[in-house]
Amino acid sequence: MASDDVEPIRPAERVAGPAVCHVIQHHGSNRIEFSRETVEELLADGAFFWLDLDQPGDGDFAILRDVFKFHPLAVEDSEHFGQRAKIDEYDDHTFLVLYGASPDEDRLVEVHCFYSERHLVTVHRDEAPAFTEVRDRFAKRGTALDKPARLLYQIVHALTDSFFPILADFDDRIDELEDQTFLNATDELLQEIFQMKRLLVGLRKAVTPERDMFARLVGGISTLPGMTPEDERYFRDIYDHLIRISDLIDTYRDLLTSSMDVYLSTVSNRLNIVLKQLTIIATIFLPLSWLTGFFGQNFGFEVHHISGWASFVGLGFGTELLALAGLLVFFKRRGWF
Repeated sequence: MASDDVEPIRPAERVAGPAVCHVIQHHGSNRIEFSRETVEELLADGAFFWLDLDQPGDGDFAILRDVFKFHPLAVEDSEHFGQRAKIDEYDDHTFLVLYGASPDEDRLVEVHCFYSERHLVTVHRDEAPAFTEVRDRFAKRGTALDKPARLLYQIVHALTDSFFPILADFDDRIDELEDQTFLNATDELLQEIFQMKRLLVGLRKAVTPERDMFARLVGGISTLPGMTPEDERYFRDIYDHLIRISDLIDTYRDLLTSSMDVYLSTVSNRLNIVLKQLTIIATIFLPLSWLTGFFGQNFGFEVHHISGWASFVGLGFGTELLALAGLLVFFKRRGWF
């Protein structure tokens, strides 16, 4: 078996050779090649183990079907990612689809679990940071994994709690968006609000079915191999965390909707202020234009009486200034400015 310092295998390199997986056993943690020989060796040992397979290929699923003897329907489901969280019970094992948080574009990592009393196999394509701490914790135990259900609980617990830091970042960013919207509502803010709402919709689609799945599990509708009443109490704690996460997601969606309403109201008020200013300017120039047009006509009175500079200023500018002063007094009394 390979040691822990094996360099990670990139997806492009796995086409030419076998995949590399993490294995947690009673004697520690190792990274091994995922092949028929190594899997048969693990199964022949007889001790419970956890095998974590990242970036699986077509040949890897064949090993899950032919060597592990998992049900073909479960293996077929595992080949297609993007599923709802669910739990399917078979004769000697259970297939679960779980979700956790990941620092990628959609903030989600989908994990497929094949669980039995003899082994636990997890399959995922995206990075799963929650697994690192769990692997390190069990690698330092130095004792046999005598409680498989507790190991599954630790894995699901780590995946579930990985949502809380991301949601905390959402909370902080929503407060910042609300403050920036009042100060300067820009198109970039609106685009970010839409992007955050799409991310929350994706999180909700993943968390809500998983919450319902664990509700059936703690309610006795679904069961796990070898699960005791004491183990059920631990999974009830996961169900409680999923309820909290689901409530937080709904709350943040409502806050983002409110932020969008604030943005639209701010933009509308700003537009109203601009229209008010333009209306005042147009109203001021309306009587001035009328006076200018009136005195621009060739009436006999104007031709014979407006013959000097004093009469030109008095009638030409005086009437317009008088009209402007009257409008300003009218606007002031109406409270328009």
